[in-house]
Amino acid sequence: MFATARRRLLVDRLAALAIRVGGLAVIASILAILAFLLVEIAPVLRAARVAPGPSLAIPGAAPRALLVDEHRSHAVVLGSDGVLRAVRLADGAVVAERELVSRPSAAAVDPAGGALAAAGDDGAVVVAPISFPVSFADGARSVAVSIGDPVRLEVTEPGDAIGALALQAGDTTRVAAALGDGRVALARREANRNLFTGEVSETRERRLLQAPAPVAALALGPEGRELYAGTRDGRLLRWDLASPAAQPIEESSAGGASVDALALLIGGRSLVVGQADGSLSIWFEVPQAQGSALTRIRDFPRYPAPIERITPSARNRSFLVATRPGASGAAELGLHHSTSGRTLWRGAVGAGTVEALAFAPRGDGALSASEGRLTPLSIESPHPEISLGALFGKVWYEGAPAPAWVWQSSSGDDAFEPKLSLVPLVFGTLKGTCYALLLAIPLGVLGAMYTSQFMHPSLQRWVKPSVEVMAALPSVVLGFLAALWLAPRLERFFPALLLMGFAVPAAAIAAGGFWTRALPRRLTARLPAGSEIAVVAAAIAAATTGCLALSARLEDAVFGGSFPAWLERSLGVAYDQRNAVVVGIGMGFAVIPILFAIAEDAFSNVPADLAAGSLALGANRWQTVVRVVLPTASPGIFSAVMIGFGRAVGETMIVLMATGNTPILDWSPFNGFRTLSANIAVEIPEAPQGGTLYRTLFIAALLLFAMTFAVNTAAEAVRHRLRRRYARL
Repeated sequence: MFATARRRLLVDRLAALAIRVGGLAVIASILAILAFLLVEIAPVLRAARVAPGPSLAIPGAAPRALLVDEHRSHAVVLGSDGVLRAVRLADGAVVAERELVSRPSAAAVDPAGGALAAAGDDGAVVVAPISFPVSFADGARSVAVSIGDPVRLEVTEPGDAIGALALQAGDTTRVAAALGDGRVALARREANRNLFTGEVSETRERRLLQAPAPVAALALGPEGRELYAGTRDGRLLRWDLASPAAQPIEESSAGGASVDALALLIGGRSLVVGQADGSLSIWFEVPQAQGSALTRIRDFPRYPAPIERITPSARNRSFLVATRPGASGAAELGLHHSTSGRTLWRGAVGAGTVEALAFAPRGDGALSASEGRLTPLSIESPHPEISLGALFGKVWYEGAPAPAWVWQSSSGDDAFEPKLSLVPLVFGTLKGTCYALLLAIPLGVLGAMYTSQFMHPSLQRWVKPSVEVMAALPSVVLGFLAALWLAPRLERFFPALLLMGFAVPAAAIAAGGFWTRALPRRLTARLPAGSEIAVVAAAIAAATTGCLALSARLEDAVFGGSFPAWLERSLGVAYDQRNAVVVGIGMGFAVIPILFAIAEDAFSNVPADLAAGSLALGANRWQTVVRVVLPTASPGIFSAVMIGFGRAVGETMIVLMATGNTPILDWSPFNGFRTLSANIAVEIPEAPQGGTLYRTLFIAALLLFAMTFAVNTAAEAVRHRLRRRYARL
């Protein structure tokens, strides 16, 4: 016996140790998941870094414009003497040069088209195409510089001073030049190649536009469809170049200070405006009742000196800003992002005026020319699109009529503006959960109450295991059935579903009244306890069948023959076949088994002497269940509801298959939604590892983790409070 006792004690200790180890392993696993999420999100929290490299002297005259290759190995510099020089950045050596004009009065760069332009004093603008061919030999990369034959465009008459200049290069070369008397001169050259003969013909065009004030800055819209101008008295002008009219079609006030710098970001819709008072703002066209209007969308922190140069990135909506030298004698540079509204970095590089500024095509660096020296800048800003405002606040996206919460992570256009608001996903998660619990809580809790308190034990042995087996159904099967079987039938029989909301409860109540009042007591007393379930089930089946049979007639009589059409016509609400009702039913059936099982255990674990005491004091069975058993079991029922909530929040496949998966903010039961978990499942296969979308999905996962943790923690606190309140003394 002593050996047996020792063996039992050893087994007990081993079991206790195993339980502790298992519990600690669970906690460690949760902490490891949290740590992994935080590690993946950490790069988003890092500030952008702009590090200047060793500067080198620029050969020749002071620079007027810069162009750099994507590998940042060479730069083409247009000097104030009108000569183009290709400089190798490793040692500052000039590898090629070509003269454009004698004394350039203005210069412009088109990095996307690969061209530099210079305006001479003879009324012409000379455009030089530039490319950086790459070759590989013995595994080593070699970058060369090719300066093509210049194209001369007669813009205005000799003697007219050209100020600001804008350039678009390619098969069609466009130049816009601001003249000193408030006119803007346009010149266009289009080259057409015959595919059969190889002959090249060209078309040239020249025209003049009239501005209401002297123009200080110009920007050409995509494909030369529009021209933007900033005036010295603080106005923004817009011309529709498809129209023959010389006057601008739109004029907006930018605040009074001279508009000295303009730049269009990638996509050609957002206009960056820099002014003489240091103001920096984003503008774009906003749809109006009639046409559209150029609108000031957001402002960045003001600079202490006038803004002279703005250079956009070719990769995203980031841009560099350079000011005039301030009190310290150095110009200030700034790196900003339009959509997120973030100021990523501000600082000074070198001394004196920034004479030219170029953004590398890959967005990972830039070149600044100041005081006759070139300073390379290394830029590390991997996730400029992400900010708290962009993730959770309303953002005014390009072309939208107003700020909004929008999730749209990708598009077929490289110039697409990512929209990464998590609010529609959180809303969709809560919406789907609410619709699922609307079905699951009444059926699960009331079903558990009836099974444990009223059903005959012989039936309990069949019902409870059958409901629990439902939990083994894969969610992909439920999603498949909801999407391909339930959704089309629900669209066809939706009036019947509305009718069932009234007919089925009425039938169940009528069946109960029939059992207790219409049938002789001598007959019901002889039947086993719980036999009334057969009568109630038959009544519910008959009511359901009747509603389905009356669906077509009800639809014809009340909804004009088509419920979806009536909904659209009368309420302006579109009916999507895969909607929240379908998901609520499908996900409700996924939640019911676990909710039923836990709630039934809570009812069954109420001590029998409590119910016996209530019955002995004269209460009937229903009064005993409602006033004694239900309050005592309430902690367990609350836990069941919260576990069901967590199950619904984390559901993926049913939502993915049974909804339109549209991230919209609408409580209507007749349209779809997108949840956090479904969004992760949809987007993660297409998200480049380490990219902005990839990190944003991990933020969504952390948010889902936090929501579940917060709900479970609150549920546990409430459960303990209820347990203390209803604990037996």
